[in-house]
Parts: sequence; C-alpha cells; structure tokens
Amino acid sequence: MKFPIGIQDFKSIIKDGYLYIDKTDLVYQLVKGGKTYFLSRPRRFGKSLLVSTLEYYFNGERELFKGLAIDALEKDWESYPVFHVDFNGTNFEDGMTLANKVEDYVTEWEAQYNFAANKQLGAGDRFVQLLAHVHNTTGKRCVVLIDEYDKPLLDVMDTGLKVKVNGEERLIEDYNRSILKGFYSTFKAADAHLQFVLLTGVTKFSQVSVFSGFNQPMDISMNRQYDAICGITKDELITQLDEPVANMALAMGLDKEEMIERLVKQYDGYHFSRGMVDMFNPFSVLNALNEQELRSYWFATGTPTYLIRLLKHNHENLNDLTGHYYRPADFVDYKADIENPLAMIYQSGYLTIKSYNPRFGTYMLDLPNNEVKEGFVSLLANSYLQIRRDTATTAMDWVMTLESGDLNLLHKQLTAFFASIPYSMRRKENERERERYFHYTFYLMFRLMSTYLVLTEKQQSEGRADCIIETPEHVYIFEFKLDGTAAEALAQIEACGYDRPYAADKRHLHKVGASFSSQTGTIEEWLVED
Repeated sequence: MKFPIGIQDFKSIIKDGYLYIDKTDLVYQLVKGGKTYFLSRPRRFGKSLLVSTLEYYFNGERELFKGLAIDALEKDWESYPVFHVDFNGTNFEDGMTLANKVEDYVTEWEAQYNFAANKQLGAGDRFVQLLAHVHNTTGKRCVVLIDEYDKPLLDVMDTGLKVKVNGEERLIEDYNRSILKGFYSTFKAADAHLQFVLLTGVTKFSQVSVFSGFNQPMDISMNRQYDAICGITKDELITQLDEPVANMALAMGLDKEEMIERLVKQYDGYHFSRGMVDMFNPFSVLNALNEQELRSYWFATGTPTYLIRLLKHNHENLNDLTGHYYRPADFVDYKADIENPLAMIYQSGYLTIKSYNPRFGTYMLDLPNNEVKEGFVSLLANSYLQIRRDTATTAMDWVMTLESGDLNLLHKQLTAFFASIPYSMRRKENERERERYFHYTFYLMFRLMSTYLVLTEKQQSEGRADCIIETPEHVYIFEFKLDGTAAEALAQIEACGYDRPYAADKRHLHKVGASFSSQTGTIEEWLVED
C-alpha cells in the first residue's frame, strides 16, 4: 500500500495508486447543502486535500471519482470555472509578499479568461469584475477555493514587523489584514456569480474584520455532520487500513488489537463537535504505518511560530487552561485585542474537545493524545523553566525509576532536576509567585509522566493526594508541602485516607511525603512509608 505522505493533489493520489480515505460522501453533502463555507482544522489535517478534491469535482473530472461514494450519489456531473488560491508554502514576513501574490493570481486569471481589466482598480474589485465576466461568457457561475486563508496573518501576527506603503510605515499585520479584507469582500459583491466558496484555515479571525463586508460563510468547523471530513476515524483505520495496521503489529511484536490501542493513545483523541467523533491525526498515522514506528511525526514538523510568540507573551499556565468547561465563544474565535491564547491553542490542535455539557452548552478542553502531550508539555516546560535538558527525556527517566521501585533514586533525580533550574526561576519574590512556580513545575513534569503511566492528579475539593501514580507492580501516593515538613505530608496521607482505595491492591504501595523550600527552590525533606 502506497501512503500519500506529502501529497495533497487528489488527482495524483488517484492516478498513481496511493491510499485515499474516501470522504466524497461528505464532499457531496457539502456541495449540495450550501454555498459559502469556512472550515478550521489544525495544520496537516487534510484541508489541502479536501480543497483539491473539490477542485477536481467542480472541474467535472468524473473518471477520477469512479468507485468512490460520490460516484453513486452525483447524477449530474458539470464543470465550473474554478479559482483556487493557495497561501501554503509562502512566507508573508516580507511586507509586499501578500499584495504581490494576490495581484499575481488576479493577473493570471485575467489572462486565462482574456479579460481586459481596469488596472486602476484594486485586485479585489478586478476580481469581482472578472467573476461577472466569466459567468456571463461561459454561462456557468464560479467556484472559489481558498486554502489556508489566514496564513498571511499568522506569519506576521505579533511580530511587530513593518512595511512602507505609499510613504507611510505600517505594521505588516495590519497591512495584510486590509489586503485580505478587500479581497474577501469580493464574495459579497460577486454573490450572483458564485456557485460555491470554501475557505480553509487554522484560525477563525471573525473578531479582526477580515470578513467585514463579506457574506458570513457557514462555519462547519464544529458541525457534527462534517466531523470526519478531514482526518481518519477509528472505523476508517480498522476497515481501510487493516493490512498496514496488521503489518505494523507484526513488526512491533504486538497483536492487532494491541497495535490499534497504541495508535489510539498516540494519535487519536481529536474531537471537533459535541458529536465526539474520535479523529486520528492523519499525518502522524500515515507516517507511523509507513515507518512502522510510533513517533511524534506531526509535532516534529514544528510548533507554529505564531503560537510560540503568543505563549511567550501570555502568563496563563497550561493547568489553568486544561480540564475546564468553556463556551464556544471562548475558544472558537481569535480575539486580537486581548492576550487570550486558548482559542489559538485549540485551533492549532494542541487542545481539543474532551466532553460536552448539554445543559450549559459548554465544552471541556484538554490535550488530545500522547503525541501532543509529550511534545507540547515538554516545549512549555523547557520554556517556563529555562533549562537546557530535554524535559521529556527527564520524565522518561523518572518513569523507569518508578517502575523499578527505587524511590531513593527518584529523590536524587528530583533534587538534581530542581538544582538544574536557573536560580532566577527558582527564587520568587512573593508568596503567590512561589506557589505558582511550585505547583506548575510539578504539574508539567507529572503531566509528561502521564504519557507513560496511569496518573491521577489532585483536583480541587475532591480530597485527593497531590499525585497518585500506578505502574504494573507499584502504586505511589505523593503529597508535597511548600515550606512545610515531609512528616506533615505523610500525616495528611494517613489522615485523609488517600491509600484506602488501594487496600486490596496486590501491588506494592508507597506513600511519599516531601517538603519543598520556596527559599532554595529545591526539595528539602523526603520521607517514604512502604
């Protein structure tokens, strides 16, 4: 089986015999159910392939769809003029790049349709006239497909980069927004000449006037009907990828069910609506099946620079964002006028929906799977603690120590880890910052460890220990005291009965009390009761 890794052209995939997960039933529903759409999905989630599939469909190339679901659904194959805009693969940090690219697209289309444009007009107005001309001369309304519509904004967001326009210095972010606003307003002025419009991207910039003057598209990003339009469902993994999954299981010495479970934990867990349809990251799954190895393929392609910039400028901790319920307005729309990273983290794929509360119409957000958990939490930990060592590797070392039952070694590892953190980070000026540093450091590291172990973290008002970790042979109950004593921590484990649920457990139970000094920023006392 040939995997279409790095191939986003539908025709190439079909003609060259690559694997294609059939989404054409959803494509049919899309084109028959509306006219103007917007779809948000994380990068490398199949948006470009969807756009390509639509392009060949509207070109009327029926032979490419033989044997696919849409072949039996569509009775009237027609061709339409298609205008495809692709902002992928272009860096927009140069101030005139976007203006030149839009101009090049419009000029090329004018030549293609032999249209004499009024060069005094802007590109958006010329495009409106072109669409009307094409409709009138061909008798067919036009199709406009825009892939990664937001990349010209994301590339320069919060960079402070400037450009001179007509002698005036402007932020490139503002300049690019004005260009896109003018170009996208086309879709309102040319409504009578349009058959279908789709914009895809990572973010929804509804609060920053990109779509001002634009007939608001139908946002299908959280529409249950289109949950599976990009990505791979578990059913598709089992039915359409059965052979490569079986081959990977054999290569890794697992049975097929164990292999599926490993893939689920590593790459599954994305949900895009209250329908809670489990979606696999397609880029990672296909790479894993091709390489027959579980690795962080999607995360290794790099965290978007716009997200890194946003996180650096924001002081919210990950534990303040995850595991909480939110209204859709809190994480669907990006609001550029406040430092609110939640929407960007969610839309970029580092958080996803984990449950839905129908009473309040709210959604719980958390990390989707182990690939993201290991990569994103490690990135945040390294940035927050300002250390050179890889925190993910450190967490793996701690996991192996816990599995061996060597708490003396764990004590040494924890002490050495805190000592490696720069003193400026460990030494906080006020009590609130000391508490924050203490709790967040442990949260990040234990969250990393939960990639490999069963781990229960303390939740407010639930009477749990700070952390309970389970391995096949051991159970650890940890209680930490900031500027207290290890004896007080152990006493709390006993008094609160944190160990009661494990009374009949045959595994070795360890109760660990530790004190943490806000003055030295390290562990001061460590007591273990077996």
